Amino acid sequence: MGQTLAEKIISQHAGKDVKAGELVIAKVDVCAVQDGTGPLTVQEFKKLGKTKLNNPERTILFIDHASPSPRKELSNTHTVLRDFSKEYGAVLSDVGAGVCHQRLVETFVNPGEILVGADSHTCTSGALGAFATGMGSTDIAVAMALGKTWLKVPSTFKIEVTGKFRPGICSKDLMLHLIGMIGADGATYRALEFCGDTIDNMEMSERFTLANMAVEAGAKAGLFVADEKTKAFLKSRGREEKFLSIKPDEDAIYERIIKIKAEDIKHTVSCPHTVDNTKTVDELDKIKVNQVFIGTCTNGRIEDLRIAADILKGKKTHNDVRLLICPASKDVYLQALEEGLIKIFVEANAAILPPGCGPCVGVHAGTLADGEVCLATQNRNFQGRMGNTKGFIYLSSPYVAAFTALRGYIAAE
Repeated sequence: MGQTLAEKIISQHAGKDVKAGELVIAKVDVCAVQDGTGPLTVQEFKKLGKTKLNNPERTILFIDHASPSPRKELSNTHTVLRDFSKEYGAVLSDVGAGVCHQRLVETFVNPGEILVGADSHTCTSGALGAFATGMGSTDIAVAMALGKTWLKVPSTFKIEVTGKFRPGICSKDLMLHLIGMIGADGATYRALEFCGDTIDNMEMSERFTLANMAVEAGAKAGLFVADEKTKAFLKSRGREEKFLSIKPDEDAIYERIIKIKAEDIKHTVSCPHTVDNTKTVDELDKIKVNQVFIGTCTNGRIEDLRIAADILKGKKTHNDVRLLICPASKDVYLQALEEGLIKIFVEANAAILPPGCGPCVGVHAGTLADGEVCLATQNRNFQGRMGNTKGFIYLSSPYVAAFTALRGYIAAE
């Protein structure tokens, strides 16, 4: 019986052939925490009585959610991570380096590996052909100590996308369309395996967006076969030698196969207060917005900023709209500076935030006032996500976000 991509990767780390539904203990290659989940992980790790990390060079502590810290309480939790890094030799990604999920694909994760992280969007690294998944802080503490974890092998939904997108359509539109189709819990504890000629032709940035939001459909992981696009990305990051391509078997068993025609995808938006509450832009009646946010681990890459800059160049944002731009990492920020994108944004009256999560988590920077509406390129819009339960969050691609900033209402032209 053939294996899916998830089954193959987990098999290689479990030391035996595995199948969906089986409980296994698997070797872990990379462990990651962030400043929201990391302090509890550190606490639980120390309870284990271990004097050292199993693999300190591949244990990464990220300070990105409250970066830089807006309150002394959060500053104290940052100190916990910094001190732990020094004591145990873990890698520290400090303030300004960027969002953990972007940093992980840029520097730390390779095809065929298993990454576990104390953050639900750890699945972003699945675009590299790795099995990447979020777990609780205690589970990550054990993985940091032992270099292995237990999990149930997920069954897989095969997402086959064929054809070409219409002009201006992004992979974010595709993912919102898919989540709207199957629901926010439609793929709970499944792996989403993306394939088809549309996927083959996608750049890595677009694949990262799809993998990132797999968890918004409840999925355990979002997976892609590592190919020449993956190899080129790894080469650009100085680790071409880490390339490895693992492919599912032709007779692999899938729980469900979903086929989507790319030309059917329209500009899609998630409306308050759930990601699966989707509508196309042409179904909305010029919804006015107060704030537009372009960034995050979903759409804060250089390709996303280029899309927005092309639309905003030589123009000014609407008088009633605040536009916030937040590069996903320091490297993205530097590239945006070199390409003149930051100049375009500033001249368009945008505010530039330091690399990190920014307004997405509602801890600082960009908190909404009562009754305000924000259109964001992030991945979640539940009530209170941006720091105010009386705010309203819509989700979109960077293409729609840029036009919305100019028009003052949700628009795609």
